[in-house]
Amino acid sequence: MTDKRSQRAADRTEAIMRTTLELGQEIGYAKLSIEAVAARAGAGKHTIYRRWPSKGALLLDSLLSLNEAGLDYPDTGDIVADLRVQIHAAVDLLARPPFGPLFQALIGEAQHEPQVAAALNERFIAPQADKTVARLRAARDQGQLSPQFDLELAMAILSGPLYFQLLITQEPLTHEYVDRILDALFTGIGPTQAY
Repeated sequence: MTDKRSQRAADRTEAIMRTTLELGQEIGYAKLSIEAVAARAGAGKHTIYRRWPSKGALLLDSLLSLNEAGLDYPDTGDIVADLRVQIHAAVDLLARPPFGPLFQALIGEAQHEPQVAAALNERFIAPQADKTVARLRAARDQGQLSPQFDLELAMAILSGPLYFQLLITQEPLTHEYVDRILDALFTGIGPTQAY
C-alpha cells in the first residue's frame, strides 16, 4: 500500500513539474501561477503549496528535474576540451529556448525572493561551481594549469561573462562565445613555457 502511495505521489510531483515547464513556456513566468498549474495538472493548489511555497520554488524544482544528475565534467586529461563540453551542455540546457527564458526569470525572481535565491544557490549554482573548481584542481595537479592560479577566481571568470550576456545584455549564448571565453582565460593561466 505504501509503495502505491509513494508511486502516486511521485507521479503527481512529476506531472506538476512537467505542467509547470509546459505552461511557463506557453505563457511566460510573469503569467504563471500555482492555480493555473494546479488546474492543468489536475492537482489541488493546496497540494502544490504544501510542497512548494511559491511559484519560484516550483519553477526551480521543475528546471532542476530536467537534469537530475547535474552537468558533470568529463576528465579526458584536456582541461580546455572538458570545460568546453560541460559549458556547451549548460548553455544548450539553460540559455536557449525552450527553457532559457524560464531560467532567466528564475534568476530574476531570486533577486526578490530570498528563499528562491538560497535554494538556487544551494541546489544548482554552488554544486556546479564546486564541480568546476574540482575539475580545475585536477587539471592543476596534472600540470595543465599554473600552480599559483586562484581556482575560485577561474570559476568566476568562466561563469561571469555567461551570466552577463544571459541576464544583462541578453545576447544569445553560443558555443562560439563560450569558446572565446575559454581561449581568453587559458591564454592567461596555462603553464608557462621554459625558453
